[in-house]
Amino acid sequence: MKNLLAQKIDLGIIQATAEPGANFNHNAYVGTLITSALPWIYTISGMLLLVYLIFGGIQLMLSAGDPKAAGAAKSHITNAFIGFFIIFIAYWVVQLFGIVLGLTGITSIFQ
Repeated sequence: MKNLLAQKIDLGIIQATAEPGANFNHNAYVGTLITSALPWIYTISGMLLLVYLIFGGIQLMLSAGDPKAAGAAKSHITNAFIGFFIIFIAYWVVQLFGIVLGLTGITSIFQ
């Protein structure tokens, strides 16, 4: 049971049947694409978290005591922390699945 889930779906064969003249890497598998995309996804989401926190902080400072604007800013900051929590948990869930399923590519992404 080495080929778990969609690890070994050959995208080159799928591409060749859809577009016969196109040259798609025949060693490209869904698992490989997901593994190579994960560091980018986590990095971009971390940057967006930082921007969202800064935006909420600036919005809170510029609310000038207006309770409605301050509430909206606090909502932005709260949502940013909820997003951080989701990203944090998602990272550990991916690591856990990598360990449980024996997917060494996923567990060694950030090492």
